Amino acid sequence: MTIAAARALRERVTCFVGIGLPSEAANLARATHNPDLVLIYESGPIGAKPGSLPLSIGDGILATTADTVVSVPEVFNYWLQPGRIEVGFLGAAQIDRFANINTTVIGADYAVPKVRLPGAGGAPEIAASCREVIVIVRQSLRTFVERVDFVTSVGFGDGPGSRKYLGLTGAGPQQIITNLGVLEPDPETCELVLTGVYPGVDVELVRERTGWDLRVADGLAEIEGPSQAELSALRALRATRPARDGAPR
Repeated sequence: MTIAAARALRERVTCFVGIGLPSEAANLARATHNPDLVLIYESGPIGAKPGSLPLSIGDGILATTADTVVSVPEVFNYWLQPGRIEVGFLGAAQIDRFANINTTVIGADYAVPKVRLPGAGGAPEIAASCREVIVIVRQSLRTFVERVDFVTSVGFGDGPGSRKYLGLTGAGPQQIITNLGVLEPDPETCELVLTGVYPGVDVELVRERTGWDLRVADGLAEIEGPSQAELSALRALRATRPARDGAPR
């Protein structure tokens, strides 16, 4: 999943990166096939080149390795909102058939949710204004739901025309990369469609882990498996994460 997400950044120039899986994939892309990829984090670093995976957007390694560090208002008002950033990389706690993302609460009652999540951060602006968005998330019935409990970041709203009605300038999510395969929006209905699976993954398994009647593309692709070089680079990158006691793994 992480390697497939890194490959999606093969010919990209600028990437607005979320923490967690998006950051891991973006840094893997820099470490393998796209060393000139400019990583931008919402705390202000532009052109960050961390030698280890950052723990948060406030991790000092992002600022100390960046080409420059600007204020948060500049990141959003000058770089993001006018569409200067090519791709945004996001995660999700829930995602629905129209690629709307929830990272706020689980449960119907916002005031008394079953689970209160970390919240929006800069994700709504990334989803709204990046020229396109890639989402990386593990696939399960808990995550892939008919309708998200809370719309933190708009994908395609209620379907065709929603983004234009809301004044969102970016193209929205163009790939949802999971541990089973890749989903992409139908150009007419905006509904997510399964377009690729990893070697050995059965389509029925993907459907079983999707909370709606998932459509499958006519030309369903088999995604190329990871190379030894990609696996070695990913293992080396993950080895830089601190263990629970604060020491490198």
